[in-house]
Amino acid sequence: MAVTIKRAALIVAGLGVLSFILGVIAENKKPEAGTPIPGKGVVICKYPRDPSLALGYLSVAFLMLSTIAGYWSLFYPYKGKSVPHSVLFQSASFFVFFNIALFTSGVAATLLLWPTITEHLHLIRNVHHNPTTTCPTAKTGLLGGGAFVSLDSALFWLLALMLADNARHDHFYDVEKHSKAQVLPDGC
Repeated sequence: MAVTIKRAALIVAGLGVLSFILGVIAENKKPEAGTPIPGKGVVICKYPRDPSLALGYLSVAFLMLSTIAGYWSLFYPYKGKSVPHSVLFQSASFFVFFNIALFTSGVAATLLLWPTITEHLHLIRNVHHNPTTTCPTAKTGLLGGGAFVSLDSALFWLLALMLADNARHDHFYDVEKHSKAQVLPDGC
């Protein structure tokens, strides 16, 4: 089964959509607060069981897989023909969208990891010595925002892949044109 640009695009898009869906579900399932249980000089926070932590980490994992697949798809030698990286980066639009894809991947990872790790810490460190603790959870909205930026990241990887494909076609057209121009007819 040969890897084609269409297959690579489907993999990048599929992983990006999975990251988006899991991030949105994690945002919707996240509890607003825990239940404070007062004790002698401490408050123990009891949080309801919810899948937001696992979904947050899965969303980050699919974002990373989408990013790796997007990066890999740009430089993969389709049909056994590789293109020098310098040829791809000569295209200004490819350079811009490649950097935007990298940037949005980093922003999405930050927006997904921050509330997921914070929520994880709230679950682990649930004993507080402040009697007025209200048992907070991670900031609301970050997981959902990270999910949307994750989807944007996958779309930017797809745009960069389309631009890389255009640069690849132009490069091979120029190589073919120059090789035909150098062939001399018989009898010269």
